[in-house]
Amino acid sequence: MESRKQVRLENEHVGLTLLPGGGHIAGLTLKSNGVNPLWTPPWPSIEPSSFDPAKHTGYGTGAEQRLLAGIAGHNLCFDFFGPPSEAEAAAGLSVHGEASVVDWRITPAERALRAVADLPQARMRVTRELKLGARAYAVTVTETAENLMDIDRAAGWTQHATLGPPFVVPGKTIFHMPATHSKVFAGDFAGDKERFVRGAEFVWPMAPLAGGGFGDMRPAAGETASGAFTAHLMDPSVEQAFFTAFNPNMKTVFGYVWKRGDFPWLGIWEENYSRTAPPWNGKTLTRGMEFGVSPIPETRRAMVDRGELFGERCYRWIAARSKVTVEYCLFIAPAESEVTSVAWRDGAIRCNGEWEIPV
Repeated sequence: MESRKQVRLENEHVGLTLLPGGGHIAGLTLKSNGVNPLWTPPWPSIEPSSFDPAKHTGYGTGAEQRLLAGIAGHNLCFDFFGPPSEAEAAAGLSVHGEASVVDWRITPAERALRAVADLPQARMRVTRELKLGARAYAVTVTETAENLMDIDRAAGWTQHATLGPPFVVPGKTIFHMPATHSKVFAGDFAGDKERFVRGAEFVWPMAPLAGGGFGDMRPAAGETASGAFTAHLMDPSVEQAFFTAFNPNMKTVFGYVWKRGDFPWLGIWEENYSRTAPPWNGKTLTRGMEFGVSPIPETRRAMVDRGELFGERCYRWIAARSKVTVEYCLFIAPAESEVTSVAWRDGAIRCNGEWEIPV
């Protein structure tokens, strides 16, 4: 990652790293112990705009190559979540759309960054305002999507936040979120290493294991080699949704909080050394906590045809020549125990109803 162009936003407590190439939030580091929970892939990272399939081999095949060549930490999936269709791939679209592979224009300000991405194929524009208070342990992100076309658009919009080692430890790192109904990806996701029963519906956090019985999804997967994707509906009764991850050895909690109405779904992607093809090479451990407007990574057509799941819509409309704005917050702080509840208000994130993280 050292070879990539980077922009930093920091105070005395935390430091955020933003990559102009693809707009990835590559890190949120707690300075007191040096912990960055976000994933750094175990393969060489290059600028997405410089990717050439004839020169840069080893990043997979087809529409995933450009994304995997530059992916890091938290990438934005927009204006669809999943693979492109055959026609879109032939036109040059990458997995999860353009936002994660185009160059973003970054403008520093006082304790803030402004990042803008133009998406020429989608004819959309995305603007992010990232703010970090002088004594905060959290970064607030205000994100605006602008439809530059004269027609209404059905869009996918997912924050693909991926955590990795050394913060993610199999069986040790604990995750919490206010989920209700859940569903396992119905297609082939990890071949003979599928962790769960394909297409099964269940109630968080106990998921039906492919080998029989049920597994608690709160601890990071502990199997020798497994893979999975599960979709989770955030509790419709709550105003704010969130997820937290706690590493007991590092005494650190990390998480995100957002308006449930903006992003009603969270997908969990688990890669536990199951993918042996390049660039994974059986060496990759991740826990993706992907919150957005869609439950399942699928083509745009499949997203629209699905329509809804568990009574909740699976995409968002962005009207012609209009803008839609969402806001979320990512945080990291010292902690002695798991964080099972989060409330973001009055300039602080209140954890477990007891202690606060300054925003």
